[in-house]
Amino acid sequence: MVSVTGTDFMWFVDTALDAMAVILRDLGDDLANRQPDLEGANTPFAILTHCLGVMEFWGGATVAGREIQRDREAEFRARGELGDLLRRAAAARQQLESDLAELDSEAAPLSPGRHAKPGDAPDAAEPYARNRGSVLLHIVEELFQHLGQMELTRDLLLADG
Repeated sequence: MVSVTGTDFMWFVDTALDAMAVILRDLGDDLANRQPDLEGANTPFAILTHCLGVMEFWGGATVAGREIQRDREAEFRARGELGDLLRRAAAARQQLESDLAELDSEAAPLSPGRHAKPGDAPDAAEPYARNRGSVLLHIVEELFQHLGQMELTRDLLLADG
């Protein structure tokens, strides 16, 4: 069995979110809201917006049982001011930490769903459909996957510049 404290989990969350914030600040509002010239690519702004949705759904609804409203598709179209997004990221980070306050990592998820789409039937083969500790691993998986996506997106945008 693997055990991790909420503090340790949040260290990984902070590492990913802080790295994304640095990329966004370095790009500035214009480039952070621009898609690279690649079919289906997302803006860095949209990537972080999606990560906040991941944290809200998986941490808020699935771990803490909070009622949430999420428009996953809109996350990928999001554009706006970096200052607002970074404030939302800080608030989402605080909310995720609060969502973990009463965590029972062995308990079943409260609303497991495949690929963060509320309403989908869970696939029992997916560990995050079985226990809340696995949900936390899924959050970290998503954050670091999207950090890599943002790093590549940044590189493409700067090469086009």
